[in-house]
Amino acid sequence: MKTLDVSVVTPDGPVLEDSFEMISCKAENGELGVLPGHIPMVAPLTISSVRLKLENDTKTLAVNGGFLEVRPEKVTILAQSAEDPNEIDVQRAKEAKTRAERRLESKQDDIDFQRAELALKRAVNRLDVAR
Repeated sequence: MKTLDVSVVTPDGPVLEDSFEMISCKAENGELGVLPGHIPMVAPLTISSVRLKLENDTKTLAVNGGFLEVRPEKVTILAQSAEDPNEIDVQRAKEAKTRAERRLESKQDDIDFQRAELALKRAVNRLDVAR
């Protein structure tokens, strides 16, 4: 069984260093699946989950944007933030989702709608990964 070395790094430091058979994530141009021997590439990531498969086990991380760098035997994810499902505070994510929804429903001129949409996407992603 061939594997890829995978590194997930955030500004706060490394989040994950391990080997996996397959990585699946969502880039800005669509879903990506990476296997050992994949051609080199760099892709911007969206706010989404990253699934890492090894044998019959799948590990999931909530990633909030960043970049994926693929080399034939190594994948590096440079993310703004990355969280393991066990580290996600579900109650805090629910509260963030509610706040973002309220801001988006508000018709006030001083609301930064783009920022509220991103906050909503991050909260929903965290809740999906925590399930």
